[in-house]
Amino acid sequence: MSTVVIEYNTPRILALRVTDNAIIADLSDGRTVSVPLAWSWRLSEATQAQRNHYELIGSGLGAHWSEIDEDISVAGMLHGGPARHQKLAEAA
Repeated sequence: MSTVVIEYNTPRILALRVTDNAIIADLSDGRTVSVPLAWSWRLSEATQAQRNHYELIGSGLGAHWSEIDEDISVAGMLHGGPARHQKLAEAA
């Protein structure tokens, strides 16, 4: 019996910044990826000080903003889409 081992080389966030228009991550594989700030309504509505106060989680697989209860992953930035606004979700 043989076993197949699949190695996932998911890139990690090395550096992260949030501008007035985008969430930008420098990844361990050399890429810099960005998504529109509007993809995160929590970050869109946060102050710049709140946007700057994050921690990398999962050894860089994502980032967490504790003050605004927001999490963003590398996978979400590469393959995801906008988060549904809480007010819209409650209305549905």
